[in-house]
Amino acid sequence: MSQSAEAHRAAAPRQVRCAIVTVSDSRTPETDTSGALIRESLERRGHAVVAYEIVPDEPEQIGPLLDKLAARDDCDAILINGGTGIARRDTTYDVVAVRLEKRLDGFGELFRMLSYQEIGPAAMLSRATAGVYRDRIVALMPGSPNAVRLAMEKLLLPELAHLVYEIRK
Repeated sequence: MSQSAEAHRAAAPRQVRCAIVTVSDSRTPETDTSGALIRESLERRGHAVVAYEIVPDEPEQIGPLLDKLAARDDCDAILINGGTGIARRDTTYDVVAVRLEKRLDGFGELFRMLSYQEIGPAAMLSRATAGVYRDRIVALMPGSPNAVRLAMEKLLLPELAHLVYEIRK
């Protein structure tokens, strides 16, 4: 790791304020294991959850919710799970992708590479993506608990504070 990356990590905020969004037509707060996994992972690292929403996979609901969360002064990152596949009902990626002002293509590429090691060629069906929207980090991951665990542990948690530091510079 370069001196610059080490310095950036040292200067990064200790706590990132996050919104969690679960996109599902059937989950409730009681049955949302992926949303709970995101919350537990964040809180274990000392990050704050400032909002939690479950929304159906309907573009006319996902878009305004994303806009509302990105407008909050107390939100640094929006972590979304669900709706990343290619089925007709999977529209979340389409809503998120058009809003991203800067894309972090490496997130999706690395997610699919790591996922391939676990599930094989079916990893290509995921449209996991991340980027910046209105000076907020936005990460979209599949909704399965295994996919959420992979995205959180291997990609997001190790770099979340650094990502926020970078967009604040």
